[in-house]
Amino acid sequence: MNIPVTWLYVPGDRPERFAKAAASGADVVILDLEDAVAPVRKDEARANAAAYLRERRERPGGPAVHVRLNDLATERGQADLGAVGDLADAVRLPKVESPGVLDMLGAAPAYALLESAAGIVAAGDIAAHPRVAGVALGEQDLAAELSITDESAMNHLRLRVVLAAAAAGLPPVPMSVYPNIKDEAGLLASCLAGRALGLFGRTAIHPRQIPVIRRAFRPTDEETARAAEIVEAAEQAGRSGTGAVALPDGRFVDAPIVARARRTVELARRLAGPPPAGD
Repeated sequence: MNIPVTWLYVPGDRPERFAKAAASGADVVILDLEDAVAPVRKDEARANAAAYLRERRERPGGPAVHVRLNDLATERGQADLGAVGDLADAVRLPKVESPGVLDMLGAAPAYALLESAAGIVAAGDIAAHPRVAGVALGEQDLAAELSITDESAMNHLRLRVVLAAAAAGLPPVPMSVYPNIKDEAGLLASCLAGRALGLFGRTAIHPRQIPVIRRAFRPTDEETARAAEIVEAAEQAGRSGTGAVALPDGRFVDAPIVARARRTVELARRLAGPPPAGD
């Protein structure tokens, strides 16, 4: 399974942007019914999302489409879930602070957004819930609640969520949005720093951010060459019937290293060119 690298938010009250988002090259389009929509337009946004998802069923193809709901502890969030829960490829739940809220879900896979101190403390239990397909950080809300201005403090919280996801067998945690759409150098540097922490991929708020995110998470030529060497050694060992995988420089590598090398080679192939146009 290909793990998404780019996730693009689009406000639910801007239906004229839905098709453009799907054609942007993002791996996942997120129709946002929560923060990006003013309260007076939230019912309209819900109706727009449901209509688009019903239409999409008649024309399959393109990127996955998720919907960020309003808080499930509210009537509005429950109405969102009832309207789109069976239509979206997955739902994104804001402000998840305990696994109990996840028991309200139906069949749709859910991505839990950890945006508070309580959510971080409960990250392990939330990630382990059987309805959770992935977890992510809501960093702006979290930083505001904790009055964090030091990047190293935020890195500590990021690592806690990376660890919780890995322990639960979930996909890697994508990075939170980078709010300045004109600062491509800053976005690239931020992505590279997150990648070093074990984060993978990133949510975007504008299509122009997608190529930068892809570039940041694409393996370097050196990483790709090294991974290809490991894969070739593993295949040669398999053909010869030997259990151990020996590299040309005399070092031996075990199965997890080989598996990671295969993922690196595949990721380099996926990200070698420009973003694919959606349907």
